[in-house]
Amino acid sequence: MGLAAKKTTPTPSLGTYFLAAQFLDLLWPFFLLAGIETVAIDPGNTAFTPLDFTSYPYSHSLLAAILWAVLFGCIYYVVKRHSTSAVWLGLIVLSHWVLDFITHRPDLPLGFNEQTKVGLGLWNQRGLTIVVELLLFSISAYLYINSTQPINKSGRYTLWGLLLFLLLIYIMNTLGDPPPNAEAIGYVGLAQWLLIAWGYWVDHNRRSTIAVSAHK
Repeated sequence: MGLAAKKTTPTPSLGTYFLAAQFLDLLWPFFLLAGIETVAIDPGNTAFTPLDFTSYPYSHSLLAAILWAVLFGCIYYVVKRHSTSAVWLGLIVLSHWVLDFITHRPDLPLGFNEQTKVGLGLWNQRGLTIVVELLLFSISAYLYINSTQPINKSGRYTLWGLLLFLLLIYIMNTLGDPPPNAEAIGYVGLAQWLLIAWGYWVDHNRRSTIAVSAHK
């Protein structure tokens, strides 16, 4: 979603779009390590992931996602004073929950009390999950490449390095062994912030072709 969004509104950096798209998952490791939310290692929980998301209402409930989306958009608007970008970023934060709703089994709470949990369970179909997720990734990468251009060699190499790295991480997550414990998941989750920094690095060395054409 972060890659694709650059096609719609080029003002925010790719790093900011990554921050929005992964915001719920960036919050989750902090809640997990603090013991506020919980996860269990349960191979076979779904065909695609061994994780059993036992409780995560403050990062991944629908109510929380809406509140985080509004907060993210408002903060961006206060800092940048760009309403269109603020709305898009808020929607991207919320899109994370929507995509999780498609992939997860019914473990996503609607509210903080976790009485009702939902999920369509795409992860129960391993092959279909891989096809769908790689297709979405390919389309999003194409949209970003097609709507930006490098201004130097770094703009080309940092982007392709990022895309290859994301594919490598995906393959390792798909074929690798289950994590040893919940604490390890939390610390690995914190490493996602490096991808945010990489996104800013990529975008700093590229320019939007949409913005260029708009000034003609």
